[in-house]
Amino acid sequence: MTLDDLARIIAARAAADPESSWTAKLLAKGPEKCAEKFGEEAIEAIIEAVKGDRARLTSEAADVLFHLLVMLQSRDVALSDVMAELARRQGTSGLAEKASRSKD
Repeated sequence: MTLDDLARIIAARAAADPESSWTAKLLAKGPEKCAEKFGEEAIEAIIEAVKGDRARLTSEAADVLFHLLVMLQSRDVALSDVMAELARRQGTSGLAEKASRSKD
């Protein structure tokens, strides 16, 4: 399964009955709840990375990717837009890219 496949599944489930789909239920709670869940999963992945548990980190990373896509769906941000942004940055030093961002 690719991230594109997963994004399509999430988009399809967004229209499902929240009683029949975890994805639909989460999306029905709104973007703020989707963001909160993404944050929880990211923290769990960080904890497993620090512990060095490869299997648990793999599992948590899958959760992070899933919940990132749900959060993007909740705000109508297409994965293709994120991929286009990554493509735009390709070939640019990470240090140079970061320095080019506005200083807010």
